[in-house]
Amino acid sequence: MLALAHVGDAVYELFARTCVCNAGAFTNNEMHRRTVAVVSAEAMSRAAALIEPELTDEEHNIYRRGRNANPNSVPKHASAGQYGAATALEALFGWLYLTGNVDRARALFLIGNPD
Repeated sequence: MLALAHVGDAVYELFARTCVCNAGAFTNNEMHRRTVAVVSAEAMSRAAALIEPELTDEEHNIYRRGRNANPNSVPKHASAGQYGAATALEALFGWLYLTGNVDRARALFLIGNPD
């Protein structure tokens, strides 16, 4: 699951960076700040809450297994619950990407990030 989360972290950040770039012309610093605001554990936890009701049974199984994975540490800026939800979301996005379901991953990203 943590390997899926590792891939999913990159996939999720790529979607976030793409949305930031599509939002308009910003300085590099502003693009970075906006991207970090989307990919933080706290923001991903909020996105997971919006996405979870939309998951298929198979997707929910991957999400649940990702949430129950045991990472070596939790960052100072996130609670264990937030970090677990973020890891679960990353695992789901990694699984979707690796199984060729990029369009589904993009659709879920947009559900979790409606702004």
